[in-house]
Amino acid sequence: MTVLHNKVSRQLLRERLMKEDFRRVTLSFYRYFYVDDVQALRDALYMKWSALGCLGRIYVAREGINAQMSVPEHEMEAFTAHLHAVDGLQQVPLKIAVEDDGRSFIKLNVKIRPKLVADGLADGSFDVTNVGTHLTAEEFNQAMDLPGAVVVDMRNHYESEVGRFEGAVCPDADTFRDELPMVAQILEGKEEQPVLLYCTGGIRCEKASAYLRHKGFSQVHQLHGGIIDYVRQVRTQNLTNRFLGKNFVFDDRMGERISEHILAACHQCGQACDEHVNCANTACHHLFIQCSACRAALSGCCSAECQAIMEAHQAGQAEQGAPGGQVEQAMHDRQAEQGGQVKPGGQAKQGGQAEPGGQAMQDGQAEQGGQAEPGGQAKQGGQVMHDGQAMQGGQVEQAMHDGQAMQGGQVEQAMHDGQAMQGGQVEPGPSNQPSSVAQPTVYRKGRPPGRTEAAAPHAVHPA
Repeated sequence: MTVLHNKVSRQLLRERLMKEDFRRVTLSFYRYFYVDDVQALRDALYMKWSALGCLGRIYVAREGINAQMSVPEHEMEAFTAHLHAVDGLQQVPLKIAVEDDGRSFIKLNVKIRPKLVADGLADGSFDVTNVGTHLTAEEFNQAMDLPGAVVVDMRNHYESEVGRFEGAVCPDADTFRDELPMVAQILEGKEEQPVLLYCTGGIRCEKASAYLRHKGFSQVHQLHGGIIDYVRQVRTQNLTNRFLGKNFVFDDRMGERISEHILAACHQCGQACDEHVNCANTACHHLFIQCSACRAALSGCCSAECQAIMEAHQAGQAEQGAPGGQVEQAMHDRQAEQGGQVKPGGQAKQGGQAEPGGQAMQDGQAEQGGQAEPGGQAKQGGQVMHDGQAMQGGQVEQAMHDGQAMQGGQVEQAMHDGQAMQGGQVEPGPSNQPSSVAQPTVYRKGRPPGRTEAAAPHAVHPA
């Protein structure tokens, strides 16, 4: 029987990728269309794309498909021919990455989701097909100069922190579902003014523009193809680039350099910097901005607290003689497995290899309906490990989902979108970790460590 999911460890997958002697193309696409048999489409795509050597993260729902992929360059013709032959995906446009080192993804992950974008809205509450006017890069540049025009960034706060259009309104939102009502409130009284929406690839603006039209805004426009295609058009057509900084992306690259402006600052020392990293303490894995000096001083951790925890783990593992000082957790469809055997409770044996249990969705969207179970085990369609990272010491005590942490293997409340309760508060649960090792403080994704509110905007610095 054909295996329709990855069963290889993350470490081995990365080693295979590093040994490849051919180029890859990072691309993305989406389309809203009715899918009659979601499971059948998911399985068919996995089998074909796996055979072509494709990697990436693809979400299939009743309402369509949303994909970010890495395709072998020599298979692009076969991939495109197959894609455009799928019913509903004829001539779907592909957005090619601005910067590409060929290592954006390490495995193929095709998942079924209730919705392509977790918007928190009830189905049928408004006409999702009544979208705004799609604008090309040139048209978007011109529209920005219209009297009364308001440019709105429909991405999360940590995305707009490192890059945005000139003069854009950047809501302080952690998720898309939070941002929709927030934007409607910000724009109150501007119902007759031109509203220009943009996001990474365009999918969030499809929902957002229809939502604003439903709310009575008469001149809603959206950047067709998002920032990714805007940059392509700017460069191929020699247009003026009005996007400053970096375009945050949800793969191993973390971002694409669009202009030489540095809009953000290191969350630890305040120096001009726009490099996102995840805390090196895998029990934290907090997403934040860190300069090279602070990275060296804190061993890649988000705080001295996390650095101490990581060093204590390493010292403890060294005393026990554990190889490498780290135990990985094997994940298959959010269940732990050792040697191909599924282990209940989401725990991994010492020496177990990890398989990434999931990453954030394209455009920063978290999974729909995420509910975590005690012991680090997640329900189908629910909580996943962020970037497949596991706890040190053999006990899974953290399942990062869209940057939120589970401590002690239990989340007090897993909210819609898979977000942890407000402020990142968690209820401690049982732990196999040595009691002498403290647990890290949990911060909201992309927030400076120790601060739960957004930082004031930083000045623009030349790179």
